[in-house]
Amino acid sequence: MAVITISRQFGAGGLTLGQKVAQLLGYTFISDEIITLVAKKARVSSDWVEVVEKEAGGRLQKFLNTLVPRAFLDRILDPQAGYIDEEIFIDLLGQIVTQIADEGNCVILGRGGQYILQNRPDVFHVLLIAEPHHRIEFMQHKYRLSPAQALQTVSAEDKRRTNFYHKFHKTDYDRPEHYHLTLNTGRIDLDRAADIIRLLIMGR
Repeated sequence: MAVITISRQFGAGGLTLGQKVAQLLGYTFISDEIITLVAKKARVSSDWVEVVEKEAGGRLQKFLNTLVPRAFLDRILDPQAGYIDEEIFIDLLGQIVTQIADEGNCVILGRGGQYILQNRPDVFHVLLIAEPHHRIEFMQHKYRLSPAQALQTVSAEDKRRTNFYHKFHKTDYDRPEHYHLTLNTGRIDLDRAADIIRLLIMGR
């Protein structure tokens, strides 16, 4: 059994590649399902979890935390009521990603998997990169966005990704030494990239 984590610069084709790799290997592909599992464990809505994830390390979440201190909420909330903030989100994320990895034979897209599972010998970490213009073009063609929309989307997601990893106290998430394999999808097509990952796993 093996686990693959895919970290990617937004627009480098991580979702598409992850699905291709899972199909080639007969693995389970895991992405947004993690949000649903975190929400269930925290007893809150998936929408709430998505807001916390998007604002992780951001100014809005920090501002909200100063408005309503957690200690105050602990005193007034029903013990059965759900609640989630950045700290709880990161803790539950670690628990759930680890549980998913324990099942084996899966591809996990994003969500800090390369850090959460960094010391496990059964996990292979892959990083996808591409030049900004390639990522913008990919978003245009894949999701039928205008050039301006694609640029805005890539820029916003790059910023969100930076904020997310700050919550892990990491700024080196694109350094290749954290990964078994780094692929530039601006120079290699996704089908070939998927086959390279397949060969890596099959030859272990």
